[in-house]
Amino acid sequence: MMALRERAIVSLRSVPSLPRHVRMQYDPVRQGFAVLSPEKVFWPNDISLDILRRCDGRSSVSHIIAGLAADYDAEQEAVAADVIAFLQEWSDKLLVKL
Repeated sequence: MMALRERAIVSLRSVPSLPRHVRMQYDPVRQGFAVLSPEKVFWPNDISLDILRRCDGRSSVSHIIAGLAADYDAEQEAVAADVIAFLQEWSDKLLVKL
């Protein structure tokens, strides 16, 4: 019987990073960045790429939200829900480590 992995839940104190099996790579044919994991390729939009680039294993989710809000001239509250939802989805897919 396989043990179920406990679901990691994103919090403002989480410090996300990309696991070793996940990498971002520029595709010159599509002129965009792909996120590669074993047997899967994802084509995130520009905002998703901005979030992923900040998942450096040093920045907390609250720091990522503050940086994105400043860069996009948006309220932190407006950015927070989208960032947390995105990171939760990618964590659930094992593409982001919390």
